[in-house]
Amino acid sequence: MKIVVFGPDKRTGALHDGNVVDLSYACAKYLCEREGEPGPLAMAEALVPSDLARLIEAGPRALEHAQRALDYLVREAQDKLGLRGETLVYPTANVRLHAPRPNNARIACAGGNFADHAAAMAAKMRGRPYEGDAYQEIRKAGFWGFWKLGREIVGPDGELVYPERCNRLDYEGEIAIVLGKRGVDLKAGQLRDYVWGVTMLADWSIRAPQERASGVFNFAFPKNFDTSCSLGPCIAVGEADPTNADLETSVNGERRQRFNTRDMISGGTAAGTAADSSELLPDGSSAPERFLKPGDRVEMNSPSIGALRTRVLAKKR
Repeated sequence: MKIVVFGPDKRTGALHDGNVVDLSYACAKYLCEREGEPGPLAMAEALVPSDLARLIEAGPRALEHAQRALDYLVREAQDKLGLRGETLVYPTANVRLHAPRPNNARIACAGGNFADHAAAMAAKMRGRPYEGDAYQEIRKAGFWGFWKLGREIVGPDGELVYPERCNRLDYEGEIAIVLGKRGVDLKAGQLRDYVWGVTMLADWSIRAPQERASGVFNFAFPKNFDTSCSLGPCIAVGEADPTNADLETSVNGERRQRFNTRDMISGGTAAGTAADSSELLPDGSSAPERFLKPGDRVEMNSPSIGALRTRVLAKKR
């Protein structure tokens, strides 16, 4: 099932045959017409919450009820209207899809995660071809990461505002997992027990000017600015394998990235970003041509998830 957040009330829906189906209202219809439930709306909200965070917290049972309601609506129901005459099925092109981020959940990003990207970045910084086993060296050095702190997460077909303090803006297409429950000291073998679904994340990154290093900790300003993250278009639940998912990134129709998560060390982006694929200028800076500019269009595609498209806009003054 592909779960989306849609409309002015940011309700949970499911993508089906080019449409968005309101899951909670569909469940109410099922409970009333098929099960004879006396209070179908309240019961449906409890079983299949219209809020994404509560839907995730409700666990597998909520998805089972949602699938049952969806099947009934598509195969058996005499009409596609809700119990009060409300619309249950919307053409996807006619509704706004929001970033499927539950309740302003924290977004953690891993760094140094794909060996090819890390090796290409290291070669640029050293000014010579990378020698050695990048995969093993990164594992030995240990993982690191950062938080995406932006309050405004860009949704599908959204707009990225070019930050004023930037002259090299980069794109990083990534596969992201959505955790379904809390866990501590988890082992690799427990992955599937905790992953609720899989989506795509665009990590927009300021490459220049560089943040001044000052010890171990910093505020990760290059990773955090208004609209610095895009998410969507849906959360694929039970339909995507986070350890074997394809992703492509294109800029103005030119493919820049193509990779599969089976090549990753932890998570994040692979080679093909502007930062790791641009030539160095004599002054040590990266050539600007492959970096994003106002007017650019970026599209990230994953067969099991969908397409996440973003336009780059100049900041309004």
